[in-house]
Amino acid sequence: MPSFDIASKVDQQTLDNAINVVRKEISTRFDFKNSPVVIELDKKEYIIKVEVESDMKMKQLIDVIISRSMKQGIEPGAFNFDKDAYPSGKVVKKEIPVTNGLKQEDAKKVVKTIKDSGLKVQVQIMDDIVRVTGKKIDDLQEVIALLRASSLGLPLQFINMK
Repeated sequence: MPSFDIASKVDQQTLDNAINVVRKEISTRFDFKNSPVVIELDKKEYIIKVEVESDMKMKQLIDVIISRSMKQGIEPGAFNFDKDAYPSGKVVKKEIPVTNGLKQEDAKKVVKTIKDSGLKVQVQIMDDIVRVTGKKIDDLQEVIALLRASSLGLPLQFINMK
């Protein structure tokens, strides 16, 4: 029976490349000249740590992170900008978590969306992915189209189509 997996992961190397491109662009931009900017990627925790000298520069830096990561193929929904930036001495710091794997409640939202559609497929949650199995490949393609059209707010990838 045909099946595929639904995941929400960001490739570590792609993320690292995107952060390196951001660093390079910020170092050459005139509005960031002679200002302290620190951009670090914690590869184990998938957290981007950012330090700049003002809120305005923080917003500009976030815009650069989003635009450059989109060019690398990372969806903007993969970044969690919910936490506010906090002042620390003369700089403003912010930690930006990056989505890596579907959380249990997000996986349940995906399953509920598929079940409510009435498509004849079986859905099961397996750790940080959701496996969808059906009798016809057309049914699986309808599930993919349904999830792309739905507004779950999750960066989903459809992998291992068999």
